[in-house]
Amino acid sequence: MTTVLITGASAGLGAAFARGFAAKGCDLVLVARDKERLEAGAEQMRARYGVSTEILPADLLAPSGVRAVTDRLSDPARPVDMLVNNAGFGLAAPFPYNPVEDEERMLDLLVKVPLRLTHAALPGMRSRRRGAVVNVSSVAGLLPAGTYGAAKAWVTSFSESLRVDLAPYGVRVLAVVPGFTRTEFQERAGMDVSALRDAVWLDPDDVVAQALKDLARKRPVSITGRRYKAYAQAVRHLPRHLVASKLARTRRPPADR
Repeated sequence: MTTVLITGASAGLGAAFARGFAAKGCDLVLVARDKERLEAGAEQMRARYGVSTEILPADLLAPSGVRAVTDRLSDPARPVDMLVNNAGFGLAAPFPYNPVEDEERMLDLLVKVPLRLTHAALPGMRSRRRGAVVNVSSVAGLLPAGTYGAAKAWVTSFSESLRVDLAPYGVRVLAVVPGFTRTEFQERAGMDVSALRDAVWLDPDDVVAQALKDLARKRPVSITGRRYKAYAQAVRHLPRHLVASKLARTRRPPADR
């Protein structure tokens, strides 16, 4: 039986990945801070799909939390076949207006934590000559979109490089690059997205369905929806200074406090 460990699994894309893998008969290890939500989600997976579901409450910004997850990933007695690095958060204001401590916490969760967890998972996957790592990035990583976009650009680049390194071992690596998705992400970040049209929003289950198809097809990057696929192609070919200047007009500093 395939076992999948998912971070940020209590809501949003993480919960959607749990549903997607459970529907395929995979056993789950669900990681998040909120124990009660994890327990509720685990019970739902067991009842609906009949899969074994383990919860691992952990704060991935605490050394003890990261250690608990890396220990689980590297346990040879309970092998994890797939890792989904999904946990993350964003900040509402541009870089100069955020406390540097918040910026460091975001960078740790988006970059350092996936690096550590992936490093823990890979020895077992390589020795078994099978497995997969799914890293949740963002279309923001295709753009000069602040420190969040810079971190997500790292995630995509890391995934593509890792995919080449691990191909000889039969380990797949996929970067999932969603656009605006209906989750709790924006609300938690304090972002005002009221001006966005309904047409730009993606459903998390659709993002996961596309990701699982692309993982099975051994593709390097998964982008959901024709709109965002066209957007990604355009960004890759437009001069960077034009993209940057257009984005600069959409960003405003927060009001003085």
